[in-house]
Amino acid sequence: MPALAQLTTIVLDCADPGPLAEFYRAVTGWEETFSDPDCVYLGGGGVQLAFVRVEGYEAPAWPSPVKQAHLDFQVADRELAVKQLLDLGATKPEFQPGDGWTVLADPQGHLLCLVG
Repeated sequence: MPALAQLTTIVLDCADPGPLAEFYRAVTGWEETFSDPDCVYLGGGGVQLAFVRVEGYEAPAWPSPVKQAHLDFQVADRELAVKQLLDLGATKPEFQPGDGWTVLADPQGHLLCLVG
């Protein structure tokens, strides 16, 4: 079956797009492709990440029975990547679900997993 659409952007709601985009620019190495006071886009290939200001933004809870989306990142050295991301402002929740990955939260509470 031919594709009906092409994924172009993953959008994360947030309280303050600039600092969050800087965090993910450091994570991915992607460049800023667009910004204004209410949103910032990063791109480095086919799919972009966008960070959009939402008044009253509330970070997801972890762990939580409510299903939510999160980003997975493959890393060469998980311990080193965790240390570097913590230095950039990420936090490491106490609850970790397994040995094959590490769950972190970005500076505004979005969850991400490091696999490697």
